[in-house]
Parts: sequence; structure tokens; C-alpha cells
Amino acid sequence: MFRPLLALLFSLAFSPCSFAAPFWGDKASLPVETPPSQLKPGQFIWKGGAVPSGPVVVVVSLPEQRAYVYRNGIRIGVSSASTGMPGHATPTGVFMILQKDKEHRSKTYHNAAMPYTQRLTWDGVALHAGGLPGYPSSHGCVHLPSEFASRLFQVSPMGMTVVIANHYNKPAEVVHPSALAPVDARSGATLNVPRLSAREAFRWKPEAAANGPLSIVMSGADQRVLVYRNGVEIGRARLTVSEPGRPLGTHAFIMQDGWGEGNSAIAKDAPAHRWLAVGIPGHANEHGQALNSSHQVDRVHLPTRFANALYDSLKPGTTLLVTDAPVLEQRTTGVALNVMDTVKPKAKNAGGLSREPLF
Repeated sequence: MFRPLLALLFSLAFSPCSFAAPFWGDKASLPVETPPSQLKPGQFIWKGGAVPSGPVVVVVSLPEQRAYVYRNGIRIGVSSASTGMPGHATPTGVFMILQKDKEHRSKTYHNAAMPYTQRLTWDGVALHAGGLPGYPSSHGCVHLPSEFASRLFQVSPMGMTVVIANHYNKPAEVVHPSALAPVDARSGATLNVPRLSAREAFRWKPEAAANGPLSIVMSGADQRVLVYRNGVEIGRARLTVSEPGRPLGTHAFIMQDGWGEGNSAIAKDAPAHRWLAVGIPGHANEHGQALNSSHQVDRVHLPTRFANALYDSLKPGTTLLVTDAPVLEQRTTGVALNVMDTVKPKAKNAGGLSREPLF
């Protein structure tokens, strides 16, 4: 009797399940103003609470070794990543989440812990928490910081679209994503939304997405406001900012039921809705504060017809993000190309231009 009991205790004490999975990367998000290009291995930015609903899509940039997460068309997270090493390249293309396993262990690689696994292919490629040395090191999977992988796991539905891109098979907008989703959340197809022409003050197409959660982004740098519903852009407009030399800052709000005091921050001649601030990283002290007449967003002015149409579409749960950072695609995205110059080839420096999109 003693020997079988001892054997059982020994097997339980040293069973694979008894060993806790390692923790990789930082435990907390960097401030949302941090440029993604400045992320070090193991670091991430997450502001998921600022956009609590809408379709989710992930873009993994192999050249950048970063993963970008969008919800309702707006970036809610970006993380350092480590993809497949030479000989075990991470496949490129459009994938869907086939299976989720919070405490997965690999049958192929000696029972190795792969927490927060989200399977992309049946032959073993997945998103999961893993080592992040600063270069491609996996056997094909996409390694993410543990805390980031946990948060992504919570918001990712089965069937979510994941796009893995490199310089060779995707346009620069997908390889170097901006703050707005560069691909369609359902199909993974590249989005090509034309900019406003010199003759357009605004564009409003609510029929592009008749239903779903509404999200609004106001960028002081681009002097634009963009509106997304259910992950689809339904409008954009030029904006002007009073006292343009004074920063707007970075703020996120969610519309509540009922009415506030004074006039609306959207349509200046209409009654105000109630908006409460979300405490995003770097601005956690703003959580729960009401948007009022002293707030920076009141310095933003929209074309009257656009503002009135947008005001009529507002519903409780609508999110509003205000930022000084650019959100549109930057013209310097991608690799620089010299058509003609006077420098001898052997004296030229290798390299190219890259942008640093902000939240």
C-alpha cells in the first residue's frame, strides 16, 4: 500500500501540470503616447477599455516584429513579438482563430508551456505567450508578452481575423500599420479609403454600416475626425482647433445615458450628452471624470452639417478618442527609393524611412 501511494505522490509532484508557466515580458502597458517603434522586447501598449466593443482584427508585421490589435477600426494595442526563426518561418497571409486554449502545452515540443494559445493553423502555428529576445526565435508561432497575450485572449472571439504580413506579399500600409485598421476585420483584405480631396470638407456615408457600435477619433495632428461603425468607416471630416499651439492631449470617453450640462462637444448648438473618461495607460487619473466645458475636446470644431449628422447618430456606448498624434497613413511609409543621385553606390548607407505612428 505504501509503495503505490508514494509513487502516486511522486508522479503528481513532478507531473508537467505542476510546473507554472514562465512569465514573459512586462506586466503593465507603456503610456499610450509611446511610439510603437520605441517598444523594446517584452514591452506593449494596451488601451482596450477605450474601445470596448466592435469587431477585432490582429495584424502581425514580420519586418517590425510587432503585433497590432484593432477593435471597431481603431488600434487598441501594439506589442513586441517574436516570430519564426530561419528554417521555421511564420507563414504569411490571412488566418482565422481556429481554437483557443488558455493553458496549452505543446505535444510537439516536450510539453512546453504556451499560455493563451490562439491557433491559426492545424499544423501548429498560433499566437501565444512566449520568449521575446528581440528577433525571430520561434518554431513558427507568434510569441507575445504574457500580459498582452492574456488581454488579447480575453477580447478575441473565435473566428477572429489575423493578418501576418511582410514586405513581399503586402502593401506598406499593412506591413507598417497606422492607428486605424489597415485591413478589413472580416476578410483581411487591404483597405483603401481615399483621403478628403481639396474640395471636400467632409464625407458622410452611414449606409456603409447601418448598425453596430460607433467610435470617433479626433486627431489634432492630422486635423481630421474619423467615424467608424461596426469596424467600417462611415465618415470623416476636416476639423479646426482653437489655440492650435496648445496640445489637446490623449483622452478617451464613453457616452452614457442621459444628458449633461451645456452644449454638445460634437454639435455646438445642441444639448450635451454625458461622457465619462476612460483611464487609459498614462492617463489613469482621468478615469470616471466627466467631459465638461473646460475640457480640451471643446476646442475642436467640425463642419456644421457633418457635426449635426454625427450628433444624430450618437448612442450610449459610443467611444470618443482625442489625440495630438497622427492617425492617417503617413506618406513616408515603407522603404525609401532613390531614382537618381550623385552618390556612388559603395558610399551610400543602407536603410530606409519608417514612420512612428502614435495612439
